[in-house]
Amino acid sequence: MSHPASKPDTRTLTTVAHTTFFLLLGASLVRFLLRHPGEPRTPWILALSITLALLYVLGPALGAAPTTRRLLWLGLVVTTWMVLVVLAPSFAWCAVPLFFTALRTLPPRAAIVLVALLTGFVVIAQLQLAKSFDPNLLLAPPAVAALATAVFVHMERQARAQRTLIDDLIRTRRELAATERREGTLAERQRLSMEIHDTLAQNLSSQQMLLQAADRTWDTDPATARAHVRTATGIAAHGLAEARRLVHDLAPRELADGAGLAEALRSLDAGPDIEVRFHLEGTPTPLPDRVQSALLRIAQGALANVREHSGARTAALTLSFLGDQVVLDIADDGHGFTEPRTGAGTGTGTRAGTRSADRGHGLPAMRARVRQLGGTLTIESAPGEGTVLSAAIPLEPAP
Repeated sequence: MSHPASKPDTRTLTTVAHTTFFLLLGASLVRFLLRHPGEPRTPWILALSITLALLYVLGPALGAAPTTRRLLWLGLVVTTWMVLVVLAPSFAWCAVPLFFTALRTLPPRAAIVLVALLTGFVVIAQLQLAKSFDPNLLLAPPAVAALATAVFVHMERQARAQRTLIDDLIRTRRELAATERREGTLAERQRLSMEIHDTLAQNLSSQQMLLQAADRTWDTDPATARAHVRTATGIAAHGLAEARRLVHDLAPRELADGAGLAEALRSLDAGPDIEVRFHLEGTPTPLPDRVQSALLRIAQGALANVREHSGARTAALTLSFLGDQVVLDIADDGHGFTEPRTGAGTGTGTRAGTRSADRGHGLPAMRARVRQLGGTLTIESAPGEGTVLSAAIPLEPAP
């Protein structure tokens, strides 16, 4: 994978190498012309210098990959340079930028072999130019070549490691983004399932109970049966509105028109046989939409449980504003139940349930709603004494 961050450094190094090559080639040609004026080999030197310059200019157009054309080009450049060195040893210094070209074009081992060959030509050329034997001319070119090769190989390894690291980071970022999308999808599915349970499923359950009651009393008490049917019709209309609301924006219909939570709770009912009373305590304060929606859904789910399981005649909803938290209590006078001994409670502050606490979706949905808002859900009951469900949600302090 190509990384834009590495391209400027590569272009800079390439530009420096190309500039150095043409400077060394020009300096070597000028040196030869000044020291050897009028020699018969001068036309050959000029022709080979121009040819080498033209060949070198063609290199960038072939790319850096070791293709057949790139390898053929490199062979022509090296061969032309070698002929020049044989004719004029002063062109040996052009080998330094050729080291860079070889290392960029060839695999590491082949590049090292070519660098050693070029270095040998440089040593021979320098010894020919020297009037007497100089150890520096024998040792300096190999040392420079070895240092240049080691630095280049190290830089290439560092660049590969950096590219690998960047690839890993990009892959990890994509995987993290995919994980967040999956988690968001699962959370949205859970929220939708709770919305459907607290609205459509509860309405359908109420309609079923009312229609069954109407069927049982249709012959013996037609008036009561018709009342059950009318109530079921009203619940069906309410469920239809909820379904349309779910499709539209998934906001509680009771809160969609700007009505407050207290008004929405006051309008709730648990069926024709259960009287629902609402109480407001404390000074009401504006609540976040999430808190209002959660408390309303908890109240709807709790009243559905009261209707289906408790046998109660009355239910009381109490909304209390306590400054740093808001508390919703749902109490009924039903037959109650014996609380299981589960210790100090769960991480959500919930004390457990009714005969239906471990089945269905009602109480788990309430716990999930409260947990998402950092609150606690408590259920207290005893046989013959009814049940009290309490949902407490903390509020952020007012500025």
